[in-house]
Amino acid sequence: MKLIVGLGNPGPKYARNRHNIGFMVLDRIAADHGFPPWKSKHQGRVSEGRFGSNRAVLLKPETYMNKSGDSVGAAMRFYKLDADDVIVLHDEIDLAPAKVRWKVGGGHAGHNGLRSVHAHIGADYARVRLGVGHPGHKDAVPGYVLRDFPKADDSWLDDVIRGCSDGAPHLAVGDGAKFMNAVALRVAPPRSSKTSRAEETAKPSTPEQGPGTDARSPLQKLMDRFS
Repeated sequence: MKLIVGLGNPGPKYARNRHNIGFMVLDRIAADHGFPPWKSKHQGRVSEGRFGSNRAVLLKPETYMNKSGDSVGAAMRFYKLDADDVIVLHDEIDLAPAKVRWKVGGGHAGHNGLRSVHAHIGADYARVRLGVGHPGHKDAVPGYVLRDFPKADDSWLDDVIRGCSDGAPHLAVGDGAKFMNAVALRVAPPRSSKTSRAEETAKPSTPEQGPGTDARSPLQKLMDRFS
């Protein structure tokens, strides 16, 4: 069994914040895969369900971001899980918007939610890093992640969220490679051969030479004069 955690802050005030992309993904996963209604448990909101034969617990900590580890630690102990059974989905300012990366272990890179999780369960858990971009200066980061995604981001944001939901069954077995493949099919789907041929047909062709048009280069003309 896996404990799949989305990081964020509770309440409607924060619902569309960049910091809450982890919550957004878990809401989509629960809806798409028929998980039961959320319940208050382990200092968070919990939904327990299955992806086929694989059981999983979805957790949205309600301790606010800086104390996310309180909730994660409580849930992990309750279900008698190890750190490598935990997968945390979180916003990542060091990745461009729409970029998603899978990572196991490592540091928290100053992310307060991860810092708290580290303090409670160590670093040996998996993470899904959800790129939201960087404001350009470190002093602007707190305000940036606590602002809503602009409407202009809706298209790529929806693709990322749905891609993560498509790949959720692979999260339930800890298969990061297959999860990333599912995300890529949403975010950057391959072009079909029909599309490629249509695009090729639409390309302007090289103009044909009309009657009486001399296609020789100046050098060829000069050489022909003395041949």
